[in-house]
Amino acid sequence: MKVAILAPVAWRTPPRHYGPWEQVASNIAEGLVKRGAAVTLFATGDSLTTGKLDAICEKGYEEDRTQDAKVLECLHISNLMEKAAQFDIIHNNFDFLPLTYSGLIKTPIITTIHGFSSPQIIPVYKKYNSRGHYVSISNSDRSPELDYLATVYNGLNIEDFKFNAEPDDYLLYFGRIHYDKGCAEAIEIAKQSNRKLLIAGIIQDEGYYKERIEPQLNDKIKYVGEAGPERRDHLLGKAFALLHPINFNEPFGMSVAEAMLCGTPVIAFNKGSMPELIQDKQTGFLVNNIQEAVEAVGLINNIDRQYCRAWAVSKFSSDKMVDDYFGLYKKILSGS
Repeated sequence: MKVAILAPVAWRTPPRHYGPWEQVASNIAEGLVKRGAAVTLFATGDSLTTGKLDAICEKGYEEDRTQDAKVLECLHISNLMEKAAQFDIIHNNFDFLPLTYSGLIKTPIITTIHGFSSPQIIPVYKKYNSRGHYVSISNSDRSPELDYLATVYNGLNIEDFKFNAEPDDYLLYFGRIHYDKGCAEAIEIAKQSNRKLLIAGIIQDEGYYKERIEPQLNDKIKYVGEAGPERRDHLLGKAFALLHPINFNEPFGMSVAEAMLCGTPVIAFNKGSMPELIQDKQTGFLVNNIQEAVEAVGLINNIDRQYCRAWAVSKFSSDKMVDDYFGLYKKILSGS
C-alpha cells in the first residue's frame, strides 16, 4: 500500500518541542513503515522519517518567521495533490484546506480532524461530507453536521515515556501558556494546595503571560520554559500530579495521555474529551472548579500509578492508533 501522510508545516515532524499535529503525523508515518507500507511524508525539509520525505521548505514557518505561512501552506498542499496519482490513499493531518482538492483527484483522502479552530470552518468539511472520510480524535469533538468514519485516539510511542513509581512533590502544568489551557488556574490550585508548581510550555499568548503568569512566579511557582522530548519525560514522570484546568472543550490533550504513560495522575477540569482520557478516581480526577481540584490534590496518593500507565498503554499507544488507521485505509480502499 502506497500512503501519503500530509503533515502541517508550522513545525518539524516530529516536533522538537511543541507541535501535536506534527507528532501524530510522525507516529502514523513511522508505524505504517513498520507494517510494510510504502510511506511518503509530506512535511518540512528538516523532518525525520524512516519513509520517504517530500518537502517544499527546509523549516516550518513557526521556526523561520521570514516565511509567509499561507504561501508555504499552498505550496505544500499543492505539491502533494499534484502527485496524488502516485498513492493509494492520502492521510490528511492538515485541517480543511486539502479537502478543496478532493474533487479534482481520484486518490481517496482520509482526514483526521484535530479540532475545530472555529465553527466557521465547518462549511468546508460539510461540503465534502460524502467523500471526506472523516476521523475524530475523541467522541466529544464531533460536529453534528458531519459524517464520521470512526474515532481514533491519538497514539504515542510508549517507549518514549518511562514509568516512575516514586515522584517528587511538585505539581506540573505542561502545555502552551494561554487562557484556554488554564495556566493561571493551575497556579491558584498549587498555591491553595501549598505545593510547588513547575510550568512548562511555549508562551502562545504574550499578554496573558505578562499579566496573569509572570507576576506570580517565585521560588514555588517556576516557569521552566519549553520542554523537548527528553526533558518532557523527566518533568512528567517525576510530577506528583499533572494539573490540566482547561477553559475550553479540548479535543484531546496530548499531555494528559503522556503524563499517565509515565504513571502520573491528572487533575483536569471536566470539559471536552477529558472524561474519555481520564478514569475518574482511578487515573486522576475530573473536577469542576479550583476548590475541587485542591481537594483532589489531597487524594492523589489514592491513585495507583502503575494502573495509570497500564490504562494509557491500552488506550493511547501509537501501535493501537496505527492499527486502527490501517483498518480504515483498507475499508476505504475496498469500498465498504
